[in-house]
Amino acid sequence: MVCVTDYRPADPAQSAGGRPRTKMRLFFLTALAVLTADLISKILVVANIEQTDPGIRLLGGALYLVQARNSGAAFSVGTGATVVLTAISIIVIAIVLRAARRLTSSRWALSLGLVLGGAVGNLVDRLFRAPSPGKGHVVDWISVLANDGHVWPIFNLADSAIVTGGALAVLLSLRGVEFSPAPDQRPTPDQRPVDEPAGLPDESATERRSHD
Repeated sequence: MVCVTDYRPADPAQSAGGRPRTKMRLFFLTALAVLTADLISKILVVANIEQTDPGIRLLGGALYLVQARNSGAAFSVGTGATVVLTAISIIVIAIVLRAARRLTSSRWALSLGLVLGGAVGNLVDRLFRAPSPGKGHVVDWISVLANDGHVWPIFNLADSAIVTGGALAVLLSLRGVEFSPAPDQRPTPDQRPVDEPAGLPDESATERRSHD
């Protein structure tokens, strides 16, 4: 009596299923780290530095820690358009979250995670800080080479994350790093895995030999 084993090739889509989940974890952990660092830094600045203070001088004057309130976007761009910027931030966050579902690249996951964490960090300020919900002014506290921002606009960790994530996205695009594989490049269930041994016996042929 010949025992015939029912061999079923592994589904490549299932075997690779852990990889997208890994990229999503990196995406969300990056965003969470940026958001946490941004919120904690702002809380410490508001608690220890008054807006009227000259700031804390570091690195021989190369860096100042101050408290400034920004009604605009990153690096004080678009001041006075807080409501519009709040709406734009929400749209950007929604787009990033939607795009992240197709992530297959760790570098793209890092890029989008930086952008998401920074966008949410500044959005929290706009939603909950004075003067009113949706019109709140963002806390900026990093000033380069001067304490009043006249050399370079005062910014915060969220701004830095957004700019870094955006620059990384441009670099990845220029280098041709794929965000996600094209539909015709995705593995299908009937494709043989790379590590599948060749020359497996045909089930029907095995059964015929057993009857003979």
